[in-house]
Amino acid sequence: MFRNLSYKVQKRITIISFLILPVLFLIVFTFIPAMNMIWYSFTDWNGYSLTKRFIGFANYKRIFTNPANFKPLFNSLYYFFGGLIQIAIAFYFAVVLNSKVFAKNVFKGLFFFPYLINSVAISLIFVFFFQPQGTLDAVLKLFGITGTPQWLGNPHIANYSLAATSIWRYFGYNFIIFLGAIQSIPDDIIEAAVLDGASAWQRTRYITIPSVKNIIKLNLILNISGAISVFEIPYIMTSGANGTNTFVIQTVNTAFTLQHVGLASAMAVVVLIIVSVTTILSNVLIKGDD
Repeated sequence: MFRNLSYKVQKRITIISFLILPVLFLIVFTFIPAMNMIWYSFTDWNGYSLTKRFIGFANYKRIFTNPANFKPLFNSLYYFFGGLIQIAIAFYFAVVLNSKVFAKNVFKGLFFFPYLINSVAISLIFVFFFQPQGTLDAVLKLFGITGTPQWLGNPHIANYSLAATSIWRYFGYNFIIFLGAIQSIPDDIIEAAVLDGASAWQRTRYITIPSVKNIIKLNLILNISGAISVFEIPYIMTSGANGTNTFVIQTVNTAFTLQHVGLASAMAVVVLIIVSVTTILSNVLIKGDD
């Protein structure tokens, strides 16, 4: 029966058949939980009670009338600026390793390897790296540097340590994305620039950067949303202590420690709105520069 159908109908049925399962998973594991979260945000549910009392916008009022709730958002700036540094370094090495460099495939693997490791494992590795008398202190001691601070215990330094961990964790992702974009640039354009006497910097400035500007914009947008919603690294390494609390960690603690699931759901909705609005505005502003 299927063979008797036209090619166009067969193609449509095939596409729909392959999409049914992913769409079903998306609905069950994303859309339905999101709708439930929005509903919970209008209740005083504690997470285990069978009853959920509707309280309207009381949770949202509680969030916006207490400035302390948004204080952890300022810690996102450490990850945002760390992300900018990460993007710049990743782009630099992508440009370098796109040229003829000794053992460049080895370096590509080394740079991308951290992204393949689970965030929990990386966080635990860096806990030992930053702990007193740990790896970092031992290396600094070899150079005669002693009296080092508590990298995760000092509120003035802890966020820098966490941001550095985040840079190392996600550097490989940006590096591979940039490298793929740079390698897609036609060779004849580069060869023509070389014949015209363009230096490496001129080729990068006038050919490479304009050719991958959309990838740069994408990474900038992802950096903004990632900085706002950062969770795994600070939660595992410091549990939000010593001034490293983030809005998402605060939301999780509100839900599972204080058992205010309704309030935590409202906070999660606020984060979702902030990330969505920031991403849309960033996209609009970036497109406006084209």
